[in-house]
Amino acid sequence: MNRLAGATSPYLLQHADNPVDWHEWGDDAFERARAEDKPLLVSVGYSSCHWCHVMAHESFEDPATAAVMNDLFVNVKVDREERPDVDAVTMEATVGMTGSGGWPTTVFMTPDGKPFYAGTYFPPEPQHGIPSFRDLLHAVAETWRERRDDIERQAERIDGAIRSVAAGPASSEPLTRELLDDAVRAVHATFEPAFGGFGRAPKFPPASTIELLLRHGSEESLAMAAATLDNMAAGGMYDVVGGGFHRYSVDDRWLVPHFEKMLYDNAVLASAYLHAWVVIGTPRFREVVEETVEYVLRELAVEGGGLASAQDADTDGVEGLTHTWSPAEAEEAGISAALLEPFEHGRYVVRGELDPELRARVLELRARRPQPFRDDKALASWNGLMLAVLAEAAWRLEREDWLAAARELGEFLLGPLSAPDGRLHRSIRDGRVSGPGFLDDHANVAFGLMELHVATGEVRWLLEARRLAGLAVELFGDPDGGGFFLSPPDGDARVARTKDLQDTPVPSGNAMLAWVLLRLARIWGDDELERGAVSVLRLVEPALRRAPGAFAWALCGLDLYLSPPRELAVVGPVDSPVARAALAPFQPRTVVAVGPSEEVPLLEGKGFVDGKPAVYVCERFVCQAPATDPSALERGAA
Repeated sequence: MNRLAGATSPYLLQHADNPVDWHEWGDDAFERARAEDKPLLVSVGYSSCHWCHVMAHESFEDPATAAVMNDLFVNVKVDREERPDVDAVTMEATVGMTGSGGWPTTVFMTPDGKPFYAGTYFPPEPQHGIPSFRDLLHAVAETWRERRDDIERQAERIDGAIRSVAAGPASSEPLTRELLDDAVRAVHATFEPAFGGFGRAPKFPPASTIELLLRHGSEESLAMAAATLDNMAAGGMYDVVGGGFHRYSVDDRWLVPHFEKMLYDNAVLASAYLHAWVVIGTPRFREVVEETVEYVLRELAVEGGGLASAQDADTDGVEGLTHTWSPAEAEEAGISAALLEPFEHGRYVVRGELDPELRARVLELRARRPQPFRDDKALASWNGLMLAVLAEAAWRLEREDWLAAARELGEFLLGPLSAPDGRLHRSIRDGRVSGPGFLDDHANVAFGLMELHVATGEVRWLLEARRLAGLAVELFGDPDGGGFFLSPPDGDARVARTKDLQDTPVPSGNAMLAWVLLRLARIWGDDELERGAVSVLRLVEPALRRAPGAFAWALCGLDLYLSPPRELAVVGPVDSPVARAALAPFQPRTVVAVGPSEEVPLLEGKGFVDGKPAVYVCERFVCQAPATDPSALERGAA
């Protein structure tokens, strides 16, 4: 048993029995490195990462390799999900040195925490031009002994480059509708017409890009969104048996996935399918929402509250074992051979339509198998994303059970996942929190609380969203350079403060906070909140032109910013006929507040009309007469 036995991270606990003398990232590791004059070997990964498991089995569980690591380095294991600040720095170093990134990330650092060499997976024997891990260890240690000056100069250069990224100047170019249209045209140019999606294999689900296309709303944009959603839902990357999405597809067809299931993917994809169902009307899109939400609540709900982070790609060391079928297993389960697509090692993926009775039977049979490991820490950031779609789907699909689950999740985020000073914790597991929350935690939870407010009509959630957004501005804002840092000023001084600007599978922290601030600015009439959001848009403006697909959620924010103000003040129950008529369309350019309440500026002075629920529509700074009859409301999306 090494030093990881007391960790909160399930990923670190997976390595607690390694012969490697692992440390957690912290003072002990750095003090030892300085005392022994050794570099640090920092290994970054996460619990459901397939290649992290491979490298662990090949190297970290091997006594001979561990002995070399223990002799030459101070070894540090990091869960990228608990420490996104460390992950950002190590990934920046890896991409800068190798041209690409991924996990596991293997980074060598000086005792003061500056990277000087980085890579990803290293095999036990040399292959494909990659040195063996043990050869690498000896080479780095020899360079540390004999060329220390070179290493220290290299470390200073890399550290300076990492810090300079966050210090990049904001654009002074105007933010125009032309910029938005050009970005959408550039996204169109990357569309892959055969199977949908953008670019070639491997294919990652483009949830933010789908949201952008739905907002653009042209016939071509909607056709691309629909084709991508149709193909993703056909089966393979999407689990047609149990619902929910695997991480990504290794091929063009969305067929053969890496089998880990992440909470964040399922949150943002369920949202994209929900909005596409509202806009396009395809019944299958609604089914995917229902199946995905049911999967999350069935498989990821954690005792004591919150939702687990992920399920592993592997079962008993075999990738996809739980989710794939041999021909004999499929025949016994009643799965037609026509629905089987080859995976590997004589096993098959199920793709195609299953009738409800067959689906239930197959799922019940699959549940008897060994199941993949579940990372049961609850991350504030990802739970916030799931809260947003859970609340909106509950309202739109009239699911009172989901609405109850959304309320419970909101209480959990503002209870066990909140610190006494009002900040959010990053994560919690078995009642133990991992540390302070980051930008994306505060932005995503504020987003989820805003959607919970609309779904329930309860003002407290909106007020809490406003509080968290203001706290995020205070903690993470960069008044000099614009935008927001990932970590707070009182965070880990060893880690450079970076800015989370680019969408990964989920919206970046900066883009999400900009989206939240723009909406709150219109509800509160607060120009300062809007300026904070615009500082993000100016910071990413050059990238919106260069790589719009990587900044799609910022483009959604730009679309809102450039749109004429439109506000809905709903007074009375959100399930009243007039409220339902007002809220039913997809209206990403409209902000909503539900009352009555005198604590929210948009709701001030607005009440029931002759005792009836009412909707007040304000457009271009002019408010119409309150409507109590659904027929008085225009039903077009705004």
